[in-house]
Parts: sequence; structure tokens; C-alpha cells
Amino acid sequence: MQDLIPSVPIINLAHTLKLKVVAEGVETEEQSKLLKLLNCDEMQGCLFSKPIPAEQFEALLARNLPSAG
Repeated sequence: MQDLIPSVPIINLAHTLKLKVVAEGVETEEQSKLLKLLNCDEMQGCLFSKPIPAEQFEALLARNLPSAG
């Protein structure tokens, strides 16, 4: 977890500035758990979803959005 050590002051600074923190490239449960302990606001990476083509993402998004009306 040495690679996450620099994240601590960055997360703290962002929160001091009232910013949300998004961690990119999260690949393991261990990384995710540590980032949660560090109060990281959002995470994305292969742990949550492998990359998919834009058309597939748009279809997935359209299926999961509530319909207007």
C-alpha cells in the first residue's frame, strides 16, 4: 500500500478546500478499503468495471436512468 501514502495529504487538502476526491485506477479490495478509511469520496477502476465501449456504456446508462415523465 506504499503507493497510496501520497494520497493522504492530497485527500486532506481537497476536503479542507471543500472538494470531493475521486480515486482512479482502483484495482483491489485492499485499495478500496484503504481509500474508504481515508474518506475518499468516490472511486473508479477495474475493481468496479472493466473498460467497455462507449456504445455499451450508453446503453447501460439508458437502461438504468429513470424515465422522465
